[in-house]
Amino acid sequence: MAVVSVNTKEVSALKIRIKFGKYGVMKFIGHLDIMRYFQKCMRRADIDIAYSEGFSPHQIMSFAAPLGVGITSDGEYVDIEVHSTKSSKESIDALNAVMVEGVEITSYRKLGDNDKKAMSLVAAADYELYIKDNYEVPDVDFEVALQEFFYKPSEILITKQTKKSEKVMDLKQLVYDFKIYRKENRPVFYLKVSTGSTDNLKPELVLASFYEYLRLEFDPLSIQIHRIDVYGRIDEKLVSLGQMGEIIE
Repeated sequence: MAVVSVNTKEVSALKIRIKFGKYGVMKFIGHLDIMRYFQKCMRRADIDIAYSEGFSPHQIMSFAAPLGVGITSDGEYVDIEVHSTKSSKESIDALNAVMVEGVEITSYRKLGDNDKKAMSLVAAADYELYIKDNYEVPDVDFEVALQEFFYKPSEILITKQTKKSEKVMDLKQLVYDFKIYRKENRPVFYLKVSTGSTDNLKPELVLASFYEYLRLEFDPLSIQIHRIDVYGRIDEKLVSLGQMGEIIE
């Protein structure tokens, strides 16, 4: 059993990035409850997690781009700091042993001392959106319509309703990829969109705009959203947060 420990004279703790999936009934659990759940799982899995100092110590833990309620995902991330750690495989197995059905740890990587937290790196995320089985698929050639709606115009201006006002946005600047393919002869809408604190675009807003262009009624309840991954921008390129850091042998 390999154990990596920290040299307290050099750094305060080891930085770890954990990737996990969220599916099934767990999609209905909100972010705050997921955060509390992970705190308990760290203790149950005997992860040597570091705590903050002060009168009310808490686990050093931060999530990247928290997921909305009802959305499933293969690419969720939480950064923690630990005093020591077992190998990536052993840590993944230990965490999955205490996870409920619907949450699965898929990656556990050690970051460099100077690597930024995932939450500060988030620049984009990609999604699959599909019409649920109990809803009828509109009789529309989505693939042909997509060319006219998204690829031909130089700009696509929409109005986004914010908490305090309205904001005009250009989808061409915030949507990095938009494709449509078929699964079991039902359309799947693939979107890679700007995500983060500055320009955050929800994929359902893009699809609603597409439906409006097609003069179709958009029912949010008819669409299931699945997040595939989250990306940071490194040297002007979008890189999966899960590719950063190194596997602990």
